[in-house]
Amino acid sequence: MEKVKKTAEQWRAELSPEVFYITREAGTERPYSGQYNDFHQTGDYRCACCGGLLFRSQHKFDSHCGWPAFYEQAEPDSTYRVRDTSHGMIREEVRCSRCDAHLGHVFPDGPKPTGERYCINSLAMVFEAK
Repeated sequence: MEKVKKTAEQWRAELSPEVFYITREAGTERPYSGQYNDFHQTGDYRCACCGGLLFRSQHKFDSHCGWPAFYEQAEPDSTYRVRDTSHGMIREEVRCSRCDAHLGHVFPDGPKPTGERYCINSLAMVFEAK
């Protein structure tokens, strides 16, 4: 996988202010505000910054957490995790493997078969219908 490297100025010129805030500054959408939270079409979810494949609709589930939730990533190397100790919590941040965009967090309370819940900001993704 080829890495996508750009300066903050390049990203800022390409992305909307909201997408820049979420993906490049590790922001978070308000719960239940994202376009993909209550969304049930068939297709793939790609990184809003680089277009890398992140998640597939068949792995999406309704977690009632306020953000789109997936129990596994599209491919084993689609994302990577970083320890996040911000806001007085210890969490696992999820980032895009191609461009290092902040996507959301992963928690150990998801359904089988993985038991994981990838809680992802809608603005960090674009949907590709199948």
